[in-house]
Amino acid sequence: MADPSLNSYPFYCPRFWHGMRPTAWWGLLKSGQFAVSPSRVPMAVIITSATVWNTLLTWIQNLLFRRQLREAELHGPPVFIIGHWRSGTTLLHELIVRDERFSSPSTYQCFAPSHFLLTQWFFRTFFGWLLPGKRPMDNMDAGWDRPQEDEFALVNLGQPSPYRRIAFPKQGAVDMEYLDLEGITDEARSSWLQTLQDFMLRVSVSTARPLVIKSPTHTGRVKYLAKAFPQAKFIHISRDPRSLFPSTCRLWRSLDAVQGLQAVPGDTADYSPEEVEKMDEYVLTCLEKMYAAFHANRDQIAKHHLVDIRYEDLIADPVATLQKVYENLRLADFETVREEIQTWADTEHQAYKTNSHRLSTEDEQRLHQRWGEYFTRYGY
Repeated sequence: MADPSLNSYPFYCPRFWHGMRPTAWWGLLKSGQFAVSPSRVPMAVIITSATVWNTLLTWIQNLLFRRQLREAELHGPPVFIIGHWRSGTTLLHELIVRDERFSSPSTYQCFAPSHFLLTQWFFRTFFGWLLPGKRPMDNMDAGWDRPQEDEFALVNLGQPSPYRRIAFPKQGAVDMEYLDLEGITDEARSSWLQTLQDFMLRVSVSTARPLVIKSPTHTGRVKYLAKAFPQAKFIHISRDPRSLFPSTCRLWRSLDAVQGLQAVPGDTADYSPEEVEKMDEYVLTCLEKMYAAFHANRDQIAKHHLVDIRYEDLIADPVATLQKVYENLRLADFETVREEIQTWADTEHQAYKTNSHRLSTEDEQRLHQRWGEYFTRYGY
């Protein structure tokens, strides 16, 4: 039985791939051996036509904003929110950018990373209706101005990413080496880091404030992010693996069903036992790979540049948890934003519901076996 939240996702809504230019789009299709499902051909045609406009708009932006782009700089060290998918990174991201002293890449900027300086006002003003009010995977608020993962911008800009698996989910994992930036050439790594930096500079032109960057995929990349941005701060959030695991499996199924160029079910009940096992193994492997790199390199980051928090603490007391983050990382004066966070805790937080998950004894034993270090290190 399909998830009703997926059935209600409008066909006309932009997908992750709409911001690509021809070379990036061709590369994505080629990597998936052009195996587009018949029902997704209209989507592919629309995206193909959009690549032409993306190229034209990029040329115009580069012409009109050439001075601003040439003089662009980061307005202070970036703050990276890291942690496994479904560990609370999105909630933490939303809370921190309530502090108006910080900014973040928006959904529109990540979906149109090549030309948003030129086009963001127009889309925000006239095309807000293109996006649903809620995200299909967790019912959190959506919209062009909401903070978004920069990983989607990197995908649209043609960089390798594990997220490219979403386009062709039947073909399995891709670009796993980009979960930690190991096992690739120095040239490929430099290109990836330069693309990230260039995107962040364009966002800085738009916001003129320090950036809070959030992508779970950055968790295993801290070694190289810390070198590329020497004064960067890192906020790592953990969550009980017994919730992480089923929630992440649901996340990927919902994204595959909504965003994929191949038609797949959005609900576990519609998968064969072999397909369920394949997804389970993918989720297990991703955390192992990400956290092997994170744990190997986190001690290289200065004491006041990395802080650990737990999702359970953030939900129980968001004000105290955010205060810990601000004080440990020496971000800014927390008192300035305390009232804003307290207001959220007293109002919106009351309606915030965490999904409950039940695991079989067998699945829980497998998690302890595969993710044992995570359980131990973060107190689960």
